[in-house]
Amino acid sequence: MVISLSVIAVVLAYLAGSIPSAVWAGKLFHGIDVREHGSGNAGATNTVRVLGWKTGIPVLIFDLFKGWLAVMLPEFLDAAPEGSEPMMVLQIVCGMAAILGHVFPLFAGFRGGKGVATTFGVLLALHPLLTLTCAGIFLLVLFISGYVSLSSMTAVAMFPILLVTVFRTPSTLLIMFSIVVAVAVIITHAKNIRRLLRGEEKKFIRKKKD
Repeated sequence: MVISLSVIAVVLAYLAGSIPSAVWAGKLFHGIDVREHGSGNAGATNTVRVLGWKTGIPVLIFDLFKGWLAVMLPEFLDAAPEGSEPMMVLQIVCGMAAILGHVFPLFAGFRGGKGVATTFGVLLALHPLLTLTCAGIFLLVLFISGYVSLSSMTAVAMFPILLVTVFRTPSTLLIMFSIVVAVAVIITHAKNIRRLLRGEEKKFIRKKKD
């Protein structure tokens, strides 16, 4: 039964991550696919740029929520003893499934976003205080530079560093996961890095008419 619940939790986490909020919101309320406009990314940042704050903020909140929900699913389903190593493993696997679902969504032709907001939701469920600290770093870098991509990469890169140096977590598994997440997010921003180096990256500007 425990194995069955674990499988159910992972599948549900992937399906939750696969809900393409940016794509569906764009088509439902504006009649457009955000992947065909702006940066071509099905994420909250591009949604704000293309469709404005009124659509972008709900998309951001939902993408955060589905990452948080994925990590909490094993607890809701009682798939492993609370606070145990198996529970931590299952929560991390479910978090990865949700991020994978966002990047390769079943319900949107496997063309999704970069998974930053969903990753934030996952990390928020795993380590709330540290994640909020990294959110502050994100906002600070965004205020100084104006680049969402640079802010996202900086914040996620700081997570494993602060996890070890400041919060001194005893969980090797969480440290390894945070490093994998940081590397994965940076890799998905490869094009942004090239544009930053060439001075061609666009700064975050909200849509004028909204």
